[in-house]
Amino acid sequence: MTVTTRISGGDVVTPSGTVRADVLIGDDGTIAGLVSPGTTIGDDATDIDATGRLVLPGMVDVHVHTREPGYTHKEDITTTTEQAAVGGVTTIFGMPNLDPPTTDRKTLDEVLALYAEKSIVDYNHNPAPTNFDDIASMAEAGINAYKIYMVVDTGRTYPHPAGTGMHDHGHLLQMMDLIKPTGKRFIIHPHDQALMDYIEGEVLARGDNTPQGYAGAYAARDGVIWDTAIDVVLRLSEASGCPIHIAHMQTRRSIDAVRRAKARGVDVTGEVNHWALFLSTWSDVETLGPYALSYWVPDDHRAAVWEGLLDGTIDVISSDHAPHTREEKEIGWTKMWSAHTGTPGIQYYYPLLLDAVRQGRIPLERAVEAAARRPADAFGLAGVKGRIEVGYDADLVIANLDSPWTITNDDVLSRVGWTPYDGRSIGVRFERTLVRGADVFAGGAVVGKPGHGRLATAHNSEGR
Repeated sequence: MTVTTRISGGDVVTPSGTVRADVLIGDDGTIAGLVSPGTTIGDDATDIDATGRLVLPGMVDVHVHTREPGYTHKEDITTTTEQAAVGGVTTIFGMPNLDPPTTDRKTLDEVLALYAEKSIVDYNHNPAPTNFDDIASMAEAGINAYKIYMVVDTGRTYPHPAGTGMHDHGHLLQMMDLIKPTGKRFIIHPHDQALMDYIEGEVLARGDNTPQGYAGAYAARDGVIWDTAIDVVLRLSEASGCPIHIAHMQTRRSIDAVRRAKARGVDVTGEVNHWALFLSTWSDVETLGPYALSYWVPDDHRAAVWEGLLDGTIDVISSDHAPHTREEKEIGWTKMWSAHTGTPGIQYYYPLLLDAVRQGRIPLERAVEAAARRPADAFGLAGVKGRIEVGYDADLVIANLDSPWTITNDDVLSRVGWTPYDGRSIGVRFERTLVRGADVFAGGAVVGKPGHGRLATAHNSEGR
């Protein structure tokens, strides 16, 4: 292997700690070595000066809504992965709530072909396992996880279209039994639909269709719709032996339940999305309204979320990048149950997390573990992604932790043109992102080209 690139003089975040080292990148796009600064390597490698900077593994984001196919007025694969490149995300896992929804091998193959043509960063996709006869075949296509919603939308047909939902417990157990032999992880959006029908009905009967009414309904009775659903899926995972991943962790009780399940040996991972850590306070709901929803996370639950992230009960950070147009949001000021919920987040989540490191809210190594190492290991990319180690893909981010700036809508690369973080000051700037050793973001601009991304699997080391 020939060393083609040397990232010199930076503080490199490795699984064993942060060290001052030069990172050597081979001509196959993998990490060829970590050497002491200035070590002679005897070749004509391109040098990237990272003095005074952190060198981090790129984020592996397992929860991303690209909106393609079917909803490209909101976003598409290229615009999503442009934001990923700027935000230090080097691998994305797409979601199945598309048109047509990704529920069988044919639609999965079509979506993977779109990624191959249009993605700037590496990728995978999480189809919905609602067509039982296609579960094994979809695994053979190279996916690393499946995704289901335990929800039916009230007053709208999106963002949870038909074909992607299942809340019948017997069918969920059957799905787990069929997924287990594939060895893939099962991502579940938890939701107790029967309880939500009752709770929503009470709120709407009062004529309260506001963002505040919506926020209160989803957090009602100390988060009961989340807690009961998560209790069910933990027990079904234990009964089936199917590895599961819980999306949108946001309540104190459910975090405790996951903590206890892990202690019993249940193979469960969980995620926290950008809005649960950095958005969706009651003040955000009142001032940003539909633009802050996703969900409201009461302060005591947010404290539990941070604690769960710090101690590893919540394994990973995932953006839940969910862009919607202003028109789809604006209706929510008076008819929140008709608005499309979700917020764009992939461009800013990793920088916001590193800013939390700068503020002393989370240790650097834990932040990087949650963003890169743990999602890679839990989602079938061990040995390939998520670490700065010899033999791993050179998916790297160079970050300046002392570079204040302000997030504005003018900088948003999403097709929707807005961010809920407009006007927020941040002290961390990402200066460069590499995917398999090639620049995709450098000099303040996206330089990666559509089609650079590859399907991220544990076997990518073959035929690079």
